[in-house]
Amino acid sequence: MRVLVTGAAGSIGQVVTVGLADRGHEVVGLDRAPAPDGFEGTWHTEDCADPDAVSEVFAAQRLDGVVHLASNPTEASLPDTFHSHVVTTAALLDAMVAHQVTRIVHASSNHAVGRTPRTDDLGVDTRPRPDTFYGVAKVSAEALLSLYADRYDIDAIACRIGSFLAEPTSTRGLSTWLSHDDCVRMVEAALTAPAPGFAILYGISNNTRAWWDLAPGRALGYHPQDDAEAFLDQVPVAAGDEAEAAYVGGPFALAQFHRPALDAR
Repeated sequence: MRVLVTGAAGSIGQVVTVGLADRGHEVVGLDRAPAPDGFEGTWHTEDCADPDAVSEVFAAQRLDGVVHLASNPTEASLPDTFHSHVVTTAALLDAMVAHQVTRIVHASSNHAVGRTPRTDDLGVDTRPRPDTFYGVAKVSAEALLSLYADRYDIDAIACRIGSFLAEPTSTRGLSTWLSHDDCVRMVEAALTAPAPGFAILYGISNNTRAWWDLAPGRALGYHPQDDAEAFLDQVPVAAGDEAEAAYVGGPFALAQFHRPALDAR
């Protein structure tokens, strides 16, 4: 497949672009930053919140699918967060419709349900309970994907990513970790699953202590192989572990992330 990866210069983006290329896919990168050293494919230095720029990227080559990873990964004001997560998704979806691209894999987040009290088997059918404005934007982007799937028969998979790290670094991470290799497995499965329509999966590895149901991902062909338990002896016990385990979103559900919606700081 020829796949457009947005946010291709970011931490997840660099792992995904290399991983997809290693699996025989042709990767087209899009980011506001220049291509990282060693990237050998086609690269577009553009803002994917700019619909005209996005349309030109789609017109420049035939694409088979989109992996949308571009966004601000931190909490911000509600308008800024919507611009980063929802406007970018809308620009890509409109370009997909115009250029007859029918598959998108979206980097959603566990923070879309982050205020849900912690459970060891949280399904994808739970109601949205965002823990931050970041989470609100992810819920909104998922709704936009669902709309375009219904209107235009686009196949759209929202991957509610947990803790994407080389290794788990906290007790919560033993449950929510997504390894680099499993991230690539997840993205490739979402790109190639037959006719998923609109679907959601939890982006975590095959963790012994997993809080979230992996069955929806397995139904789409995502079979994670790594387990955070291998790092148990390296993860320190911390004073905040109990508080972080109270909600799906961990520390993001706690008071330190409370702020006015229109606070520009």
